[in-house]
Amino acid sequence: MKSENRNPKSENCSPGGRPGVWPQSGQTPGRMAAICDQSADYTDSGKKQSSILNSQSAIKRVVLMGPPGAGKGTQAKRLVEKFGMVHLSSGDILRTERSAGSELGEKLKSYMDAGELVPDDVVVEIMAGAVAKQDPQKGLLLDGFPRTVVQAEALDEQLDRLGLPLEAVLIIEADESLLVERITGRRSCPNCGRVYHVKNIPPVKEGFCDTCGTELIQREDDTETVVRQRLAAYRKQTEPVIDYYAAAGRKMVRLDGAAPLEQVAQQAAEALGLQVAGVKENT
Repeated sequence: MKSENRNPKSENCSPGGRPGVWPQSGQTPGRMAAICDQSADYTDSGKKQSSILNSQSAIKRVVLMGPPGAGKGTQAKRLVEKFGMVHLSSGDILRTERSAGSELGEKLKSYMDAGELVPDDVVVEIMAGAVAKQDPQKGLLLDGFPRTVVQAEALDEQLDRLGLPLEAVLIIEADESLLVERITGRRSCPNCGRVYHVKNIPPVKEGFCDTCGTELIQREDDTETVVRQRLAAYRKQTEPVIDYYAAAGRKMVRLDGAAPLEQVAQQAAEALGLQVAGVKENT
């Protein structure tokens, strides 16, 4: 039997019309994410009473998921800057481990240099070790991993052994047409690295960098054909991970990637029981 998270204070916020019930995997959320299972109350001034640094109710270990172009990187940056979370990007961690000269790093390097896929057990051990090194009192945002159910199961086993189980999954969702538009419209400067978008962040002079005047380029993996291939791969490999976590009883938080950026970050923070970093608990 599937469990339902209810909050008597927010009986009308479910997008499916069922009071206080989180949408299950596969359901389409409304324009606004259903933030129904909040663990902290608000004061009259609207400031949340729990702090990520001192509240037992704040969720500490979170997986960030979503298709390419959904805005995971942007939201991760906002949650880090505003709410003091630690962002663990799998790509950054693997690169760091590779250059560290450790036994695991050398093993990782041997696979990557040979152009071979790194075995799941090696990646899981590295990611679990990175989680274990963090301050357990700070919020942790795991980004880019796990990508498959096999990886998710192995990571759960490692983290459970460490007494650091993942507690929630943040899923940023958006229509495929919007995702394709976002990614295919990206342009970057090969000289200074500045990034633009033909519609949302256009340069002053079309096709040229505002900073250094270099002609802008489109990355090969930002073409529509490649983008649609990446989205298909996400649906095939990664969406089942969402089903896995839902069945395992993790808190599932679905966010609308088409909503304003600050709104998405605030909804995520409320669902996880976070407070702006540095703000002390009210007494």
